[in-house]
Amino acid sequence: MINTLASMAAISILGLGAGQLETIFLPHTLSSHTIKLDERIDGGGWASDIMADNILLTLDYLNSSSVDPEDINWDDVRRNREIDFKLMPNETFAFQEDVLPEYQGKIAKTTNAHFNYQEGFKSDGYLVGDGVCHLASLMYWVAKDASLDALAPTNHNFMTIPGISREYGVSIFYSPEAKASNSKQNLYIRNNKPNPILFKFVVNDKNLEASVEED
Repeated sequence: MINTLASMAAISILGLGAGQLETIFLPHTLSSHTIKLDERIDGGGWASDIMADNILLTLDYLNSSSVDPEDINWDDVRRNREIDFKLMPNETFAFQEDVLPEYQGKIAKTTNAHFNYQEGFKSDGYLVGDGVCHLASLMYWVAKDASLDALAPTNHNFMTIPGISREYGVSIFYSPEAKASNSKQNLYIRNNKPNPILFKFVVNDKNLEASVEED
């Protein structure tokens, strides 16, 4: 795991033809943490693999609202890749669309997913979409380390999430008939910085890194 990085990166370059130095501020990492996709339960195994697939499929939905649940290529879902999304100042992300009253009309981005069979999510015998709470918890962890405004109304303290402290555990739930429960089992992250922030996810073999960068 990588601890929070503190300093703003800046470089000075010689302006072409101008003979002057120009300072360019580069995006800098506010926080970054990694979890192991093959250890979503202690000891790994097939249930851990199902949970990892649900995590990676959620990233596909986050990256594109045009995922075809009837034609999911799991080799493509599992490939090494980088996914990101940007929040402008004061914009808010919610993990799913049913939100608390104070967030109504204020959500700029969600995962676009509902974690059910109809969208291609898998069951490990416990519940369909098991594992998405791990992704939400990772996001909550990096958001809190980046000092963003982050709220997780329902903690995941009923079950351990390997690699993530219980204080960052987030319970995620979605059912079309349970909007009030959905809103309380959600994750809310607001960009309270003066500049845009970028949430970045890097899938590298059996590792998933999440980070927050500020422009």
